[in-house]
Amino acid sequence: MAEKSEKTLNMSEDALNARHAEKMRKKKAARDKIIATKTIEKGLTIVHTGKGKGKSTAAFGMVFRALGNGMKVGVVQFVKGKWGTGERNVLDRFADQVTLATMGEGFTWETQDRSRDIAAARAAWEKAKAMILDEEHHMVLCDELNIVLRYDYLPIGEILDVLQAKPAMKHVIITGRNAKDELIELADLVTEMEMIKHPFRAGIKAQIGIEY
Repeated sequence: MAEKSEKTLNMSEDALNARHAEKMRKKKAARDKIIATKTIEKGLTIVHTGKGKGKSTAAFGMVFRALGNGMKVGVVQFVKGKWGTGERNVLDRFADQVTLATMGEGFTWETQDRSRDIAAARAAWEKAKAMILDEEHHMVLCDELNIVLRYDYLPIGEILDVLQAKPAMKHVIITGRNAKDELIELADLVTEMEMIKHPFRAGIKAQIGIEY
């Protein structure tokens, strides 16, 4: 290893550049070969879960990307409906492309009313289901649906049936901790956010522009 490092140090800048270019050429050729085999195009079911921060943030990033490409997007917020957020302020400027339904009433420990939470979850799901099954929206974000499913406010089987019946090119994004195993199995793309550090643990409160 030491001999290899010494050899590298003794190489001229031109030789290093040529070596790097050849390495990248081979890497690109291998990558292009792999990409050429990927020919399927379909609507994806995407799940963002885990204890780490950024699940909804990443999902809204996809929403804004879709808007930038002229796509029509539906957004249903299952929990955060009471809160004003920066994302919502931006989406309001794209009223011709976005159908936004803020249906939640806060986390279940805030409402402390199970029947009310179930009713709110059902109303939100009916909105989401309509957009998932229609031919108008290209993408639908079900923000914090996993929280609703965790408390069994909606039957997971119904959600899976709708996802399986969606139009072939429809993208659906589902966020929230504790995604059900059945949903993970069905999904095309699953990302688990892992928390390494969080400012809340250091006594720092939620702040505008970061959490909302």
